[in-house]
Amino acid sequence: MLRMSRLTDYGTVILACMAGDPNALYSASDVATRVSLSPPTVSKILKLMARAGLVNSVRGAQGGYTLSRAPHTITAAQIIDALEGPVALTECSTDDGHCELERVCNVGGAWQKINVTIRRALEDITLDQLLSSGGQPLPRIDLTGALPISEKLHSYTGN
Repeated sequence: MLRMSRLTDYGTVILACMAGDPNALYSASDVATRVSLSPPTVSKILKLMARAGLVNSVRGAQGGYTLSRAPHTITAAQIIDALEGPVALTECSTDDGHCELERVCNVGGAWQKINVTIRRALEDITLDQLLSSGGQPLPRIDLTGALPISEKLHSYTGN
């Protein structure tokens, strides 16, 4: 199963919290309280996001964290890269892939194409867009292949 880690999920929630007032200075403990996560987890995530340039760290007694730029310029891809590393579905999808079958593989090119498509989709979604879908029901989509095509279309369109 292709799934992002809980840490990345939490990181998105933390950034969404901070995007509520993008110019505010947030302490790690304040963010932890707002998003109902443990302070050590929030501190760890904020440090990783600061290292990746998504948030700025201000030291001192009155210090904390701010978003490094406007929410509409932070992409889902950047969030995932900061907390998980670049998206790579297969070994040959990484820059430094070392698959021993690469010379004779007939499917690597297709997997790389799929990886690029997913990457582009993640780059097209911003933190603002992630926030704007809040409260809206998600369409029911069967990704398991268990429903017939007509029912899959019905579940996707909501008709």
